[in-house]
Amino acid sequence: MSSPYQVIARKWRSQTFDDVVGQDHVVRTLKNAITRNRIAHAYLFVGPRGTGKTSLARLFAKALNCTGGPKADFDVNDPACVAIAEGTHLDVIEIDGASNNGVDQVRDLRDTVRYAPAQGKFKVYIIDEVHMLSVQAFNALLKTLEEPPAHVKFVFATTEPQKVLPTIVSRCQRFDLRPIPPALIVERLKRIAVAEKIKITAPALESIARLADGGMRDAQSILDQMISFCGGEISEPDVLDVYGLVAAEKITALAAALAAGDHQKIVAIVDECDADGRDLVRLLSDLQVQVRGALLDAIAQGGRSSALGGEAMTTEQITRMLDGLREGEGAVKLGLAEKINFEVTLLKAVEASRARAIDSLIRELSALADETPAVAAGGEKKKD
Repeated sequence: MSSPYQVIARKWRSQTFDDVVGQDHVVRTLKNAITRNRIAHAYLFVGPRGTGKTSLARLFAKALNCTGGPKADFDVNDPACVAIAEGTHLDVIEIDGASNNGVDQVRDLRDTVRYAPAQGKFKVYIIDEVHMLSVQAFNALLKTLEEPPAHVKFVFATTEPQKVLPTIVSRCQRFDLRPIPPALIVERLKRIAVAEKIKITAPALESIARLADGGMRDAQSILDQMISFCGGEISEPDVLDVYGLVAAEKITALAAALAAGDHQKIVAIVDECDADGRDLVRLLSDLQVQVRGALLDAIAQGGRSSALGGEAMTTEQITRMLDGLREGEGAVKLGLAEKINFEVTLLKAVEASRARAIDSLIRELSALADETPAVAAGGEKKKD
């Protein structure tokens, strides 16, 4: 009997610290803590979805409970590590904070903490979405969290740290996981595609990375869906059609039309995208990323940039354009006429970029006024 199918996100979950992508600062700290025997009793992993919070928690549990551990360079084939990966290890308890958020569940946890580990050296409690615990549940956990038995370690994961009680945060070592850069996502997806014998073009990989918004799990799930849709060969148009994305070249062309103030071209590109069934909300987001890149370039170049194409724009002009795009987000997302609201947002952004700030005009007039007496005085002297 063939083994059951496993989705790519689970099949390619990080199995060692070296497999973790884009979180080098967290990996380095955890490995050093294990190597130097400076292991804290509680950790809090914070970050967007799909950036590796739960994977790092499991890797940490493997490092603590592996044979001959704690050690950072554990063997993935070690029976203890295999049991943790499969979720069958008696001393690594994973709890979903969303469905076990009551004070009674936390009291039960507090009672089991006292018992010694059954298999490994430590009992590791991994609580995912810890921000979902009630205030009463948090308070019931406080004392145990502050002074747990030596054989107990807590690892919390959350996407919303502002909802976790400060008294809980203060008892943990906090690690902030970053969104994973698109280049690293593309590199990992390329490795997966080679291993899975899938042919995928570079533009398609870049589109998936753009769609994933810094989440490796999202990128792997998208790749999985594209394999189901396309089979063994995936190209950029396939990804664009399935997810309603706009090609990078067209986003660049639209940004150039905004910079040039070409209203006809802006409307034509929007008509084409709408006719092709593209996601205009996503297009607005991608456009803002493009304009932001030009803003950063203008800052680096001393106040002007030609990154959007055409004539160089000042930092003030690009800032006003970006602000106009940002202000239209709500109308495009929630308005009844998405296309009309999107067009109006773009045209307003063009007009905003061409307007002049009143304070800059005042500064220029003041500078001219300061120069005028000197010019006049020089003219009178010459006349005499």
